[in-house]
Amino acid sequence: MVRRSRDFCVSRFERRALLLILSVLVLVPCLGVAQAPQQSGTLTITGHSGNAPLVRIQGKSYVELEALARLTNGSISFHGNQVTLTLSAAAPNPPAPAPKAEQPAKRGYSRDFLKATIDAMGAIGDWRTAIVNAVQHTYPVTEDLVGGFRRTADSKLSLVSAAAATDADRECVALVSNEFANMQKLSDQYLATQKNMTYVSPDSVGTDPLDQQVLNCARSLSSLPAGGEFQDVAACH
Repeated sequence: MVRRSRDFCVSRFERRALLLILSVLVLVPCLGVAQAPQQSGTLTITGHSGNAPLVRIQGKSYVELEALARLTNGSISFHGNQVTLTLSAAAPNPPAPAPKAEQPAKRGYSRDFLKATIDAMGAIGDWRTAIVNAVQHTYPVTEDLVGGFRRTADSKLSLVSAAAATDADRECVALVSNEFANMQKLSDQYLATQKNMTYVSPDSVGTDPLDQQVLNCARSLSSLPAGGEFQDVAACH
């Protein structure tokens, strides 16, 4: 009986030792994994915004399943021991916008420019008429008489420049500017005669070459055809 009991005790000790050895063998690889260096990063998926945390362990990449579902706007379902991850389709890239067709260059005089030019010629004409009437009726030509007409013509000239939209318009702006400058010279000429108390004949305006130049330029610019090509006007120089 004693011998049999000793055999039983030895056998029980050996089984405990065996279990301890097996536990160590299982635990060592686990400790090795836990102590392996980990490198964090991020995972991005084309067509989806945002990213998910990424971990590298022993050369392999791992991402949390829930984070992957959030990144792809997907869903996770559980059926017993089975896990199903449903991914949403990536948003398609929008088509590239079609290149804009080049607009053909505008040619000829634009309607807005012609309207502004006619208005400017009208203002310059009113300026000239005020001087002609004063001279013909032997009234003095003063700054009070011509100042308002000059300022109105100057503002109309600014509108002409602003309305220029075609090559023909822009080339014609110089002619309108020259007409204003010539009218300024004519106005200053009669202001000087008044200042110097110089006698001015009532019919002198009709024979003044500068006055005729201003008149001829105004007539030419007021009759420009819509859409017509630029043509130089000698009287406007």
